Amino acid sequence: MERRDRKLDQAAHAAWLYYIASNTQEEIAAKLNVSRQAAQRLVALAVSEKLIKFRLDHPLSECIALAEALRDKFELKLCEVVPSDAGNGEAVSGIGVCAATHLEYYLASKTPNILAFSSGRSLRAMVDQISPMHQPQHKIVSIIGNMSQYGRAGRHEVVMRLADRIGSQVYLVPTPVVATSAEERDLLQTQRSFVTVKTLAEQAKITFVGVGQVIWNGPLHQNGFINDEEVTQLMELGAVGEIGGWAYDQYGTVLSKSTNLRVASFPLEQPTQRLMVAVAGTEQKVDAILGALRGRIINGLITDESVAKAILK
Repeated sequence: MERRDRKLDQAAHAAWLYYIASNTQEEIAAKLNVSRQAAQRLVALAVSEKLIKFRLDHPLSECIALAEALRDKFELKLCEVVPSDAGNGEAVSGIGVCAATHLEYYLASKTPNILAFSSGRSLRAMVDQISPMHQPQHKIVSIIGNMSQYGRAGRHEVVMRLADRIGSQVYLVPTPVVATSAEERDLLQTQRSFVTVKTLAEQAKITFVGVGQVIWNGPLHQNGFINDEEVTQLMELGAVGEIGGWAYDQYGTVLSKSTNLRVASFPLEQPTQRLMVAVAGTEQKVDAILGALRGRIINGLITDESVAKAILK
C-alpha cells in the first residue's frame, strides 16, 4: 500500500505538470528524474485512477503548486513539497518517504553511482524508507565527520545505515566535524583516506544534505560537536543555519570566523555546481532553509508545506 501511495503521489505530480503547468513529457521526465516513457505512464495512471477531472483531485495539488513556485523562484533543479501535519511530528517522516523515492531512482541503477550524504534526522528518515536490496556496485560517501573532538559519535549517522541496507561500498570522513584547531584540521585533511573520500564526494551523482538550525540545542550543539560558548558566538555573528558543520547567515553567506575556521568537513560550493538536495522541514528551520536557498548552497529541496508557504511569503 505504501508503494502504491508513493506511485499515486508521483502520478499526481506528473499530471499537474502536464495538464496544469503545460509541461511536455520530456520536461516532466527531467523534473521527476524518470524516463520519458515512465513520465507518460505516470500521466496515464493519474487518468486511470480518476485523479484528473476538471481540477486535480488529489491532496497534493497545493503542494505541487508550491514546489513549482519554489523551483522557479530559486532556480532549483529538484523540488518536492509534502503535506504538513501540524502538531504530531509527522512532517519528517513524510519528507523521508518523498526523499526515498528520489534516492531509490539512483539505487535501482545497474550502472555504478556515487551518492553522497551529510547527516541528520530527516536523512535518517529517508534511509529508513529504503527496502533492503543488493547493490554492491554503488559507492555511498559521507561529506561530514560524525564525531566530536573527543570521540563522541553523532546520533543521526546516515551512510553506514544505508550501506547496510543495500550492500554497497561505504566511505567515511576520517575526521571530527569540528577540529580543536585550524592546525589540527589542516593535518587531518592531509590523510590519504580524507583525500580519497573527498575526491569521491566531488564525483557524486547527487548529494543529500540535512539543514540544521544554529540555536541552543540545535544539531551541532546537541551532538556535542560545538560547546555552549561556540554556539553562543555563532548566534552573535548572525548564523541561522548549518550544512555539514558550516555555519551561514540569513543571506546564505558562510561565516569566516568562529568554528568555521576549524570545520573538518568538505567545503561548501557557493553557488553549488553539483546537485545538492536539502532534505529538511518543520517551521523551526525556515530561516536556515531560506538562507541556504538565498546563498545557493543548495539547488534542490525536499520539504513540507508549512516551510514552503513561509519561504514564498
